Amino acid sequence: MTNRKTRSDCTVGTLEKKQGLPPGTMRNFDGSDARSDKQVGTIRKEVEKKNKK
Repeated sequence: MTNRKTRSDCTVGTLEKKQGLPPGTMRNFDGSDARSDKQVGTIRKEVEKKNKK
């Protein structure tokens, strides 16, 4: 297995399925389940924005 970065246009649902993770593994900052159609790039932007504050 390689340590490649996941594409930003990949969705949460696809990532969970591809990595063999159970649905609901990916979470938002408030602890709620991230939508399966949310893109990984959006999550990265949210993390970056939160870390700047």
